[in-house]
Amino acid sequence: MKKKRIIYISCIAFVLLLPLWMRLAWVVQSKKKLVVAIVDKTVLTTAGQEHVSLTWILEHEKFAKNKSALYTIDKDYYGFFPGKNEKFRIKGLERFTGGQLERLSSNADVVYITDAYGIYKNEWYKKGDPMERSGILYGGLSQQDIDLLNRMKQKHKLILTEFNCIGSPTSSSIRNQFENLFKLRWTGWVGRHFESLDTTTNKELPKWLVRNYKMQHNGQWPFKKAGIGFVCNDERVVIVELGQHLNKSIPRIVTKESAMEMYGLPQAINYPFWFDVTKTDSNKVVAQFVIDVNEAGKKELAANGIPARFPAVQLHDDKDYRFYYFSADFADNPITANTAYFAGVQNFKWFLYNHVDDNDRGGFFWNYYRPLVTTILHNYYEYLNRE
Repeated sequence: MKKKRIIYISCIAFVLLLPLWMRLAWVVQSKKKLVVAIVDKTVLTTAGQEHVSLTWILEHEKFAKNKSALYTIDKDYYGFFPGKNEKFRIKGLERFTGGQLERLSSNADVVYITDAYGIYKNEWYKKGDPMERSGILYGGLSQQDIDLLNRMKQKHKLILTEFNCIGSPTSSSIRNQFENLFKLRWTGWVGRHFESLDTTTNKELPKWLVRNYKMQHNGQWPFKKAGIGFVCNDERVVIVELGQHLNKSIPRIVTKESAMEMYGLPQAINYPFWFDVTKTDSNKVVAQFVIDVNEAGKKELAANGIPARFPAVQLHDDKDYRFYYFSADFADNPITANTAYFAGVQNFKWFLYNHVDDNDRGGFFWNYYRPLVTTILHNYYEYLNRE
């Protein structure tokens, strides 16, 4: 009996002290200087939702912006800076001269454009319906952004980009420059999974999406189940619904075996948020989006020029330049920022997201984004510091 009590007390002490040990183990780790220029134009609050996943990795792995200081979510990026009482500051690359862009491209090791969609009047001033489109305050890839990317490419630096940096509201001329620089093409389509297409119950359905579909289909919206909404830059809307068009409603990212081994990724994972449909001219596709369509779904997508398989992760990784494009909101995940300060926290990831809910993007962060981007950054850091 006494032995069991000792074991029980020991187990309790271990559980209580484990967070402290993990915290201390993180504190004593050495910092690694890696200068990352983060561009995020869609920062509605100081929580920095569109780049929180990236900053989490930089802090957890103790990549530092200089010899002593780690990155912070609310300060270390270029873009839109929210303030109090509807005030804001814009500190994007648009204010940079050519000389300043040259210095930044020389000083930075990495550039990562996490989001260029921007901030819109309805969501910022909260006077209109946030589910409706409204005038833009700030957003879209700029000529200065392209110039920085071009300079980073010429210097053979690491470039990471993702949706949405070339879709609306980025102009077609800027988009064409990006596509020509990095050998990929946007089809004009973006999409998102919706847990329910029932307008009476799902308040996250954009009203403009429903309205545009009705305008194109004699006022009809016959959908109630889960499905995917596709929106084109010419305002066309295509809906594919579970059962009628889809065998499974949630898009899946399927990764090649070589990439699974290199980055520590699962063979397939659900992705329930916004994505864009792209093609590549010459980049290597290491992961694909797969829409699980039935025969009716195949016909519906094909009739609108939407492929059922398209790149999710494409890259060019050679001596001339290193470039990644993620065809979704990869860096936007609902995670707890403070977990970054505990060494080995990834070993307890199963307690940090909902395994039952296929729409929980926390699982995507822990099982896909974190190992992918962590490996990319570590490999590049080792490359920069090779003897």
